Amino acid sequence: MEAGDGAAARLDQPAPRPSRRACPAANRSSRVLRCQGNRQQQAVWAGDEKCWRILPRPAGRGPNPGLQALHTGMSMGVLASLHGWGLLDYKTEKYVLTRNWRVGALQRVLQLGIFGYVIGWSLLFRKGYQEKESDPQVSVITKLKGVSVSQVEALGSRLWDVADYTKPPQGENVFFLVTNFLATPEQVQGTCPEHPSVPLAPCLADEDCPAGEMLSHSHGFKTGKCITFNSTYQTCEIWGWCPVESGSVVRKPQLLEAENFTLFIKSSISFPKFNFFKTNTLETWDNTYFKGCRYDALSSPFCPVFRVGDVVEAAGGDFEDLALLGGVVRIQISWDCDLDRPGNECQPCYSFWLQEKGYNFRVLLSPFSRTATYWWKPPGMEARSLFKLFGIRFEILVAGQAGKFSAISTGITLGTGMALLGVVTFLCDLLLLYADSEAPFYWGKKYEEAKAPKTRAEPESASAREDHEEPGGTQSQSILLRHSDLIAGNQGLDSSMA
Repeated sequence: MEAGDGAAARLDQPAPRPSRRACPAANRSSRVLRCQGNRQQQAVWAGDEKCWRILPRPAGRGPNPGLQALHTGMSMGVLASLHGWGLLDYKTEKYVLTRNWRVGALQRVLQLGIFGYVIGWSLLFRKGYQEKESDPQVSVITKLKGVSVSQVEALGSRLWDVADYTKPPQGENVFFLVTNFLATPEQVQGTCPEHPSVPLAPCLADEDCPAGEMLSHSHGFKTGKCITFNSTYQTCEIWGWCPVESGSVVRKPQLLEAENFTLFIKSSISFPKFNFFKTNTLETWDNTYFKGCRYDALSSPFCPVFRVGDVVEAAGGDFEDLALLGGVVRIQISWDCDLDRPGNECQPCYSFWLQEKGYNFRVLLSPFSRTATYWWKPPGMEARSLFKLFGIRFEILVAGQAGKFSAISTGITLGTGMALLGVVTFLCDLLLLYADSEAPFYWGKKYEEAKAPKTRAEPESASAREDHEEPGGTQSQSILLRHSDLIAGNQGLDSSMA
């Protein structure tokens, strides 16, 4: 077998397992590649002899090419969908100067209005630069002083002081001042005729008074008898406290002197957020100041001592009418403290309202509309004197707020103003682009699609493509040829020297 046939036979046989020795100097290489295990080999020739050269192992094992291609395809599909919907488009501001005096004048008017609102109303008048606290801790102490005398035929002269005409006891922010009363002295339990003012009390015979019946406005239980009340009426007899209470009211208040009573109101307020405490009493070394001062909105606005008649008049009522049938008066103490100023400038403001007047006041004031004194009469009979009271109910309310400079509050107020200016621009754009007669023209000027031009890369040469496609290709072949030439030259030099 010739040498050429032997070489051909060797090429047809399975590739031998490469040895660790290097291939001999090769005069040409081939692009024929094969994989042996996890290593890549390249076929080279040294003359007519073929040898497999092991290519260097890559620095790191790369990802699966198929899986990487799948991920890349899916990502490109998602990006293409987003681009088709316009979600990946970026819109930037474009300022177009339009010579439209109507829209321009409207914009300036709205901007001036917003500047006036933010600076004049929000910052200066409403003090938008301050942090506010509107839930203070408050306390109220009240004291009434005065003495009155009543003249009642059944009771004679009676002196009324603060313990008699104030219900409940003093010190509360809601109290009741007695100005009139209806007395029923020395009641005892027994039988007596019902008052004619009670519904279904008048009668003509005993059949009109069922025994044991109790009416809603009755003073006791019916005994089943119809008896004479006076020369005009016959009423059902009852078992209860007798004699029954009269339904008539005197035409003049019994305690008319209550108009000159004095009401002392001590109120304190605290703002925990700012650690601030204040009372409505002036800080003075004069112990007689509160005994002599009286509140007046003009001459003495900070005196906490009020004349009852002045309070009713300031609330819009007439004291004699209100004292006869009763009413409700509300006193409100308002605090508005600017803590950027000295603390002594924080003073209360008083306001008065007439909430209610008339007969309904008696229903409103139960259980304080009646009072009774009990004692024992001989021989062992319980008795009492009953008073039906009318008067003025005072309700004292305290409210307030405090403010102090805060950079955060100032920023919020200014940010609100800037947002409103943006709304003005938005409204003017709507008018210009949709309502104006030349809206299509302005639309084309404002919205423009900008797309960067694409540049084409120069085609690579064939040799460059080969270098990119196969790192061990032509460049490796040239390195091997230069190495084989160097070996051949060294051998020729050795033979000549020999």
